[in-house]
Amino acid sequence: MHSLNQKIMAKKILFVVSSADKIGPNDRKTGNFLPEVAHPYETFVRNNYEVDIVSLKGGAAPVDGIDKRDDDMNIAFLDGEGLKKMNSTSKLQDIDTADYDALFVPGGLGPMADMPENEVLQQTIARMYERGAVVGAVCHGPVALLNARLSDGTSLVNNKKVTSFSNEEEENYAKADVPFLLETALKEKGALYTSAEPWQKHVITDGILVTGQNPASAAGVAEEMIKLLEA
Repeated sequence: MHSLNQKIMAKKILFVVSSADKIGPNDRKTGNFLPEVAHPYETFVRNNYEVDIVSLKGGAAPVDGIDKRDDDMNIAFLDGEGLKKMNSTSKLQDIDTADYDALFVPGGLGPMADMPENEVLQQTIARMYERGAVVGAVCHGPVALLNARLSDGTSLVNNKKVTSFSNEEEENYAKADVPFLLETALKEKGALYTSAEPWQKHVITDGILVTGQNPASAAGVAEEMIKLLEA
């Protein structure tokens, strides 16, 4: 019975990842950026959370930067269950999200290609947020929040403190490939956007919403989400 209770007690995190492996007029190769999946994943797992990974289309979800065996979290993810889960994801719309305590969207350019107009994703985020689940995203991942609307019709990000990959960072990274600048788009939806210097860690928490600016912020988003989940 004791082990059953332990199983019930384990909090569950749902990662929603992009299915897009290219973006922009020149079909730039992309996907979900490895550190922005691996660092949060390993942070949650090491704190005894269960993590499931789903994608917009199901099947193998593309990983960008898969050669980055440059830190222990990336290596643990690539050699452990993380990459296996990325290679055989369920489709978001086939998942019952009711038993998840939090939702997290990693970055990479993939989300910019297939998440802005995905209504299933927007409805899932709004529904989980409104029932009190913690919602987190990092780098380009906050694009998933952009068109999410609450049940009263207002934008989820309106008047919320958020961050994401900044216009200054995008300038030297993928400005020619992305359909729009994420910082600008969030501000246009009424978000109270802030950023740090390019590539520096910056994590913002507003209630049960946690966002991070860039790869350096990925583990920090998970850490802040865990604080909310443990509170």
